[in-house]
Amino acid sequence: MALTSKRLLVPDHVADRLRHFHPALKAGVKAALKQILEDPTSGKALKDELEGLRSYRVKRFRIIYRVSGDGVEIVTIGPRRVIYEETFKLLMKTKES
Repeated sequence: MALTSKRLLVPDHVADRLRHFHPALKAGVKAALKQILEDPTSGKALKDELEGLRSYRVKRFRIIYRVSGDGVEIVTIGPRRVIYEETFKLLMKTKES
């Protein structure tokens, strides 16, 4: 079985948010990103307005990402209680511009 190498695309706003995370959470996110790159389907497929995106759980946080061609694009990372609404707003803002 051949392994394909996926690229990880992390927007600046996500990288900036990651810099402010607690070291234990950073370690969890780093491990999760490795898992996502190994198996991009490991996250839960989202529905309705967020269809086409996937969500991967890291403690109380979620990594929202999309798989495209040869890469995995991180859309955003944040606490579960607000991340889905935040993601929807981010997507709407992107469509408007």
